[in-house]
Amino acid sequence: MTGLDPATTAIVCIEFQNEFATPGGKLHDAVKSVMESTGMLDKTVKLIEEARKQGISIIHAPIVFSDDYRELSSAPYGILGNVKAGGCFKASGWGGAICDAMKPAEGDVVVEGKRGLCGFASTNLDFILRQRGIRNVALSGFLTNCCVESTMRSAYERGYNVFTLTDCCAATSQEQQDAAVKFTFPMFSNPMTADEFLTKVAAGK
Repeated sequence: MTGLDPATTAIVCIEFQNEFATPGGKLHDAVKSVMESTGMLDKTVKLIEEARKQGISIIHAPIVFSDDYRELSSAPYGILGNVKAGGCFKASGWGGAICDAMKPAEGDVVVEGKRGLCGFASTNLDFILRQRGIRNVALSGFLTNCCVESTMRSAYERGYNVFTLTDCCAATSQEQQDAAVKFTFPMFSNPMTADEFLTKVAAGK
């Protein structure tokens, strides 16, 4: 098995915020069943705890907006329109905060500027990865078929060695989750479970 060097590897944790990850969040009920089907929150917590010990970079990529959503157009449509209409992910509120289980630890990096779907667009993610000499990027978080997928595609086209952690992601339905994992992830990444990923890291040490 070809291993991964922890020094050139990062896990990007996308939108582990209260709106999604915590009961009472405005979008939690929509993702709850898929979260439970894989135990994705507990698995991600355990993954990053072990990854920190191995020297892997942990990067958090939350999406946040001002209270009046001035970052968006006056009439956004699609998923960003729904975010604005629902009053979700306000930087000033509890819903926009990273959930307690995934609070950044000392040494973690928090991406700035995420206002859309892709973790690279409008953010400093690419700068952070290149400054830290990262070549291997593993993705986790919400939503599997939206922000995780968008970030995956961009990372692939930027030349990173991309991994999608299939049991550390969640969508709003099992059908959407399964379709992304089965059909889209293999086109732009190396899909695998958290345990499989850690095994590759161990092989590279």
